Amino acid sequence: EDYTARGKIITPLKDRIGSEIRTHYPATIEQGIAITAQEAWLDRPSPIAVRIPEYIKQVAEHLAFLAREDKRVDKRSGVSQRLPISAIENVVSNAERRALRAKEDVAVPRILDIYSALPAVTGKLELEYEGELKGGDTVARELIRAAVGKVYNHYFDGANMAQVIQWFDLGGTLKLDENIDSAAMVKQLAGIQGLMEKVKVLGLTANEPDAVRASAAEFILEGLYAHRRISRNEERGFAAEEKRRESPREEGGRGGERPNFRRQYN
Repeated sequence: EDYTARGKIITPLKDRIGSEIRTHYPATIEQGIAITAQEAWLDRPSPIAVRIPEYIKQVAEHLAFLAREDKRVDKRSGVSQRLPISAIENVVSNAERRALRAKEDVAVPRILDIYSALPAVTGKLELEYEGELKGGDTVARELIRAAVGKVYNHYFDGANMAQVIQWFDLGGTLKLDENIDSAAMVKQLAGIQGLMEKVKVLGLTANEPDAVRASAAEFILEGLYAHRRISRNEERGFAAEEKRRESPREEGGRGGERPNFRRQYN
């Protein structure tokens, strides 16, 4: 093998062979998805069925596209198609593990599974100095968040999510465990007003398995988080986005008048 895991040529082997194969990145997301589907080990023997939502495939590909454009990623090493291939394999494995543990009939990956596949992402990235300062995990998380935001826009651009956002603004919080079974997760998500109705945009019906509906609703929440409409952290999970502090001009007085800080002398 004359290439490393990141697609970089191993120089001694290149010198010995005397030639190299020049490759190029997929030009479109659709091409990337097709290559990943062809090369990834997804048709594997399993006691349960695996159903990968289209938005999960799109997020994995957008992740690679965004990494190739990110200034924190070393352009000389590049980002090969191995990144989405490895990521989607790990995502499916995590979904299978959860489904087997919960004794479910179908395994459906969630956005949480993409975050769980961080080692598969960071292992395929060579970072510049700026990226090294932030850390591989931080860079990868930011890329995943940006990828989710792009795919969310594809499906929900212009959609009215006021009800969902209001639920969090009124004090609602929701912490999702990646190992929770689908039925329990749907029950939690159904408590958020207006959320489960929005999954229809993804082409789902009320007769879909809980695993499919849970994944779709979680994708919507992750999309809102990606666009800073709601917040998410490790302790509280999903919650209301913190309100921006008033600017000094607004704090100083009404009508945009500047406060009078003139010092008085006796």
